[in-house]
Amino acid sequence: MRHRLTSWFVAAVLAMAATAARAADDPLKICLDEDRPPLSVHHKGTTDSGFDVLLAQAIAERMGRPLKIQWFESKLDEDSSPQLEANALLSDGRCALVGGYALTTDSLVKPGMKTARLPDFAGATRDDRRRRVALGVLAPSQPYVYSPMTVVLGPKARGRKINDIGDLAGLRLAIESGSLGDAILMTFDKGRLIDSITHLVPGRDDLLGALQRGDYDATLIDLARFDAHRAAHPDTAITASGYYYPIGANRGYVGLTGDGTLIDAVNKALTALAAEGKIAEFGKQAGLTYLPPREPAILGDVWMKIIQR
Repeated sequence: MRHRLTSWFVAAVLAMAATAARAADDPLKICLDEDRPPLSVHHKGTTDSGFDVLLAQAIAERMGRPLKIQWFESKLDEDSSPQLEANALLSDGRCALVGGYALTTDSLVKPGMKTARLPDFAGATRDDRRRRVALGVLAPSQPYVYSPMTVVLGPKARGRKINDIGDLAGLRLAIESGSLGDAILMTFDKGRLIDSITHLVPGRDDLLGALQRGDYDATLIDLARFDAHRAAHPDTAITASGYYYPIGANRGYVGLTGDGTLIDAVNKALTALAAEGKIAEFGKQAGLTYLPPREPAILGDVWMKIIQR
């Protein structure tokens, strides 16, 4: 009897060890946008790069797992939904985490529809582009970077002091239709800036190119997007105002609600990397103006906050 118990115990231990070994060999699959410099970049013939790539590599190393990045393409247009795209990728098993996700309450609520289409992703087939995926519910990690909106100035407004959105009065403003910047500028002080605003179509018009040419004097965009423009055009005539709109979102990872153990492990890795100054270092390496996360960790109703200002 004792021999049988000992044999059973040894077998159980060996099975657990084998399971742990398989888990360690199981890649940590993270979805990243292929064209969001300086956060994440994947172009044929070049080495993958960006802040989120460096961070994903460090987290996988901390967890003792190989990293596999699933690249996807997010369209910059009025019909795109980062929430549904991330949910579809996760729910379809394309990855266990989506990186660089804006952590807001409205982006983490249970989706209002049961299914959604997948965004275009590396390796997608014709059938993948047609089918719809049953959606789950998103669960966030702790944040790892703060992502504010900033005023960027064209050459004719260079050096203008901007301490508040009201300081844009008298300038020719350009903004992409349907963007967060659009909502901020259009609703400021009961529409005081409306007559100065020109709307451009995202994905069709070149907002920063028009600003560079001097067609407009200022715009309001995500800080990381200006970082990307500055890296690609070192001699650009457009400049940062140094002003950050006070309502901004942290970015972090999202998984599905059933993956709590994974989220906990990622949070542990993020805490250690932040304490060692590694996350800020990754931002510097990638050319990102790194700002640490701010409270609240998850931003409340963005639109209501903007309207009430």
